[in-house]
Amino acid sequence: MNPFSPQDANNASPVLQVSGGGKLYGDSWAIRAVDVSLHVGQCLGLAGENGAGKSTLSKAIAGAIRLTEGEITYLGEKQVFKAPIDALRCGIAIVYQETSLVSSMTVAQNVHLGTEKLFHTRRSSTIQAVQLLQSIGFHVDPSALVSTLSAAQKQMVEIARALHWNARVLIFDEPTATLTPEEKQHLFALFGQLKQRGVALVFISHALEELLDQCETISVLRDGELVLCEPATSLTREEIVKHMVGREMSLSGSRTWPSHASAGEKTVSVENIYMGQAVKGMSFSLYAGQVTVMAGLVGAGRTEVAKILSGSFRRRFLHGGRIYLDGKPIRYRTPAQAIRDGIVYVTEDRRANGFFETMSIEENIFIGWEAIQRWTKFFSSKSQSRRIAEHWMANVDIRAAGLSSLVKHLSGGNQQKVVFARAILQKPKVVIFDEPTKGVDVGAAKDIHRVIRELAENGVAVLVISSSLPEVLEVADRILVTRLGRVVEEMDPRDATPERIMFAATY
Repeated sequence: MNPFSPQDANNASPVLQVSGGGKLYGDSWAIRAVDVSLHVGQCLGLAGENGAGKSTLSKAIAGAIRLTEGEITYLGEKQVFKAPIDALRCGIAIVYQETSLVSSMTVAQNVHLGTEKLFHTRRSSTIQAVQLLQSIGFHVDPSALVSTLSAAQKQMVEIARALHWNARVLIFDEPTATLTPEEKQHLFALFGQLKQRGVALVFISHALEELLDQCETISVLRDGELVLCEPATSLTREEIVKHMVGREMSLSGSRTWPSHASAGEKTVSVENIYMGQAVKGMSFSLYAGQVTVMAGLVGAGRTEVAKILSGSFRRRFLHGGRIYLDGKPIRYRTPAQAIRDGIVYVTEDRRANGFFETMSIEENIFIGWEAIQRWTKFFSSKSQSRRIAEHWMANVDIRAAGLSSLVKHLSGGNQQKVVFARAILQKPKVVIFDEPTKGVDVGAAKDIHRVIRELAENGVAVLVISSSLPEVLEVADRILVTRLGRVVEEMDPRDATPERIMFAATY
């Protein structure tokens, strides 16, 4: 499945070029005067804060939107793609963070989607799909429904489908946000194979170390404009962040608050919790005014115990352990019961479970206020809704055109801030943040860390679940390391190192 001749790999001219690219939405430019070039067998990294224009540029290249100004040149010819199918037919494909596969169809059907022949057999389609999947080192049952696959497997099927279209340009929009470390290594190995075949890659990621490792060139967008385009070997993480945010930012891991806040009253006590194979004797405590960070690998039972504590999951009925809130035993059947008692859980999957994407910022925030009201919610007014939303929009620094903006149109960081605002206004005693900065840019991550700190300073017991070791060391007053469904070690952040945390999580 190599669509290139050997000579193409040494061709110095770009396979695709965007010249003066601009996209206008209403009165605002999403991108303007952007120039980028993609070369055969190389990877271009796109960095920038949420809302900087990375996805807009990618969608324009892939034919999902049309540029307002500028032009796209592909294989030496000017192109105007009216729809993604036009770009696909030319050999340009995009792999979104939320996959575009049809979940009710099989792997083989998704691979051939859009290229089905009038006369074909299921057997021949399956054989072709197997050959293609094996060529990229991906072994999966082609008759399996896509709905049964993991996030990493779905991405591999997307890549296989793109290669089936003989893609010469392949765009990855935040492909590693939901992957485990092992799955990331598999994906990066595939990057190497694709580059050897001569495919030009675009890699969008907030994980700057990944861009530096995988890309030959890195371009940085800020406020829709291209502010940097340099070889990756000449850049550092600090330089990239400086151009992303327009100012110097400390990335050394030095904390912005005292390294160990003294514990207040014990708010929550979790004793010997069991649930299926995920949680096996989990025990820990949370204290008022302290940020407890739960570190560990995916599958260590962190999210499951958080959902038990917040009423989304139920622990084993017999011998399932005990949970105490302010010294009183609790067992919730629904999240609403936990919210009324002051326990709020902020999900790791904001798009699926964190907000109502067809509703405005104001409506999403105000729902949080209504959730904690008993009778007054029936007498709430529009002015009250607006006043509450305006206060929290400023408090957590949500950047949008206005309160009426739909949440689905916001950047990932601003979507996360909407979820935060709705959780915080419920005046909780305990807040659980599950991967709070996943898919969020550096600047927004700093804002989120500030909000977490302010909650603790106001006496809230905060539990943060994080797979990012720099974040663990940055926000923690106390670190709990989990492995195989239980807490295996407690650390003081002043003594902890990334190596020590990973050793405890894996040994």
